[in-house]
Amino acid sequence: MDFGLTGEQEQLADAERAWLDRNDPIARLRQSVDTAPTSVDPAAVAHAAESGLLALLTTDVGGTYVDLAVCSEAHGYAASSLPLADLTIGAWLLERAGRPEAAGAAEGELLVGVARAADQVSCPVPMAADMDVFAVVRRTADGEFVALGRDPKLVTMTTLDLTRSWARLDLDASVLDWKALPTGTLQHVRDALAVHRAFDALGGAARLLEMTVTYAKQREQFGAPIGSFQAVKHHCADMAVGVEAGRTALWAAAVALDEAPAEHRSRVASAAVAYAKSAASRVASTALQVHGGIGFTWEHDLHLFLRRIKVDEAVDGTVAEHRAALVPV
Repeated sequence: MDFGLTGEQEQLADAERAWLDRNDPIARLRQSVDTAPTSVDPAAVAHAAESGLLALLTTDVGGTYVDLAVCSEAHGYAASSLPLADLTIGAWLLERAGRPEAAGAAEGELLVGVARAADQVSCPVPMAADMDVFAVVRRTADGEFVALGRDPKLVTMTTLDLTRSWARLDLDASVLDWKALPTGTLQHVRDALAVHRAFDALGGAARLLEMTVTYAKQREQFGAPIGSFQAVKHHCADMAVGVEAGRTALWAAAVALDEAPAEHRSRVASAAVAYAKSAASRVASTALQVHGGIGFTWEHDLHLFLRRIKVDEAVDGTVAEHRAALVPV
């Protein structure tokens, strides 16, 4: 497949990264990480709404998953607490279900988390404590359904991730009014969340690659920068291959989310997510190894990205689960 970002998509990525540079999420996190869980930055919500990012997938805007992908990677690169992809997919889901709340979600007046039902609880939801409502989706023998959950009981999760909070919804404790969805919506939501979670991990891996290369040029040992040593060069090269190959695979998956039939889309998504999550995890481990002792310190930002990548790897389908999905039964 011959694919490249359009000029508009490159400008979108540059603009989003520039805004995140000016409003550094890690600097904000460092102010409270020792005393309180992180929260969604109101300025980030306002920016996403004003930029039209929350409405990106709605029919009025007509954006694509590739458009959203470049923003997802930028937010992973910056370790942003704003679950941009989840909020955008939530607005799309409410519009698809014909819910009147879709307009508020697209304009940033209503933060909508996406919760996939898993028995009596939901799958993990990022920044659930900051969401106004939840689009809860589930499949039964009668079809696919969505309900709007307001003030549900949250089961707070303790994870490695310090850049985001995570929770499950207790569906047994919620009173939900289920509405039918078009067939295939749930699988599309599952594929989209998985792909964008992997893009988030990829963004973190790209940041760690840059940090590691910079450090290898500066850190000296035996009178020479450690980046001049062959072993370190190989480590950095392996990291670069992992990031670039992972990005290529995920771009193909983002295109499939926009254009491919359901069965092909799901296979492409699982193949890309399995590779990219595994590659991002290897990049994080290698970055820690090259940084040596300083990489293990609380003050260094490396551990924030490593923690985030490890949690991304575990949610919305593990590497093993996505690989299993590719094997015919």
